Amino acid sequence: MPDVSTLTLNNGVELPALGLGVFQTPAEETRAAVEAALSAGYRQIDTAAAYGNERQVGEAVHSSGLDRNEVFLETKIWISDYGYDQTLHGFEKSARKLGVDQIDLLLLHQALPSDFEATLEAYRALETLLGDGKVRAIGVSNFMVEHLTTLLDRATVVPAVNQIEVHPYFQQAEVQAVSAEHGIPVSGNAPNEALLS
Repeated sequence: MPDVSTLTLNNGVELPALGLGVFQTPAEETRAAVEAALSAGYRQIDTAAAYGNERQVGEAVHSSGLDRNEVFLETKIWISDYGYDQTLHGFEKSARKLGVDQIDLLLLHQALPSDFEATLEAYRALETLLGDGKVRAIGVSNFMVEHLTTLLDRATVVPAVNQIEVHPYFQQAEVQAVSAEHGIPVSGNAPNEALLS
């Protein structure tokens, strides 16, 4: 059984320290993979609109017999849904596919440098969703130093997470340092798992 200890995000929300990520998991295999992970004791599932398997994640959670509050669901808004209204709609699509009213952690999947204003408006929508109680925590993914700096100049809510690739061969020390300076935990991804540092 995996370690099910939790980490406290900068807004007080507790995140299971070990989770199953379903990046590159074919939709037809996702339900069984998530069911097996939940049966083994995993309580955090990381998906994204771009992965094309949110529906199967939701089906697995609902068929698991676990109470909704026992499973931490994390998903990401894709760049095609950036912009304020588009991101609100992106949330609705993800929540519907997952079969939930509230998402535990909602991230912007990556910065969109060619239209960073749309990225900032997308984050403003996340702040609205947080204020409305539709998400428990908000954050970003794959944001580099310049993206974080610009976002923090405009945001009213500091991201609860910056999910980036981090492992012994790819440390991204500068991104980690800037994130730490602003109290943003870095969620390090290796294939099919997520760990916070």
